[in-house]
Amino acid sequence: MTTVDVNTGGFVGARNFDDTIFKTNLEASQAIARQLRLRNLGGIIIIDFIDMENVEHREMVLEEFRKALSRDHTKMTINGFTALGLVEMTRKRTRESLAHLLCEPCPTCSGRGEVKTARTVCYEILRELLREARQFNAKEFRVLASPNVIDLFLDEESQSLAMLSDFIDKKVSLHAEGSYTQEQYDIVLL
Repeated sequence: MTTVDVNTGGFVGARNFDDTIFKTNLEASQAIARQLRLRNLGGIIIIDFIDMENVEHREMVLEEFRKALSRDHTKMTINGFTALGLVEMTRKRTRESLAHLLCEPCPTCSGRGEVKTARTVCYEILRELLREARQFNAKEFRVLASPNVIDLFLDEESQSLAMLSDFIDKKVSLHAEGSYTQEQYDIVLL
């Protein structure tokens, strides 16, 4: 789902506030139609135009929006203004979106937009160490991880690591790998 929020950007205009809102919404309807085509956005699209009390202005903005969309040959439906003042529409995507064509997933977060914290990775490593200790009979475990994760193990999580080492009755050594991202780690059995 795609949402578009229209606002004046703080511009109030020289004459009438209602007139400024109406003109801003008319300009936005043109820009939104163009961006939908350029970016090849599809699916459900919700547009939050600036609230207009004048019903005639609403109809004119909706008509301008439909006119701007008429140049787009993709199948779409426009449901008009809802009780909340939103315009609901659907648009069928005909090819991959522009963002998909021009971009690739982030190598650090795999396209999620976020990475796990160093503390979260520490806890994952502790759980994995426990699983490995139950499954394999190694003399020692070596943890290879990013410097941030290793620093956290040496500082705030040192007691947790020591307790786990005592519990599994195996030595756990740490090695910082500068080329690892924060979420990457390996456990080597020695």
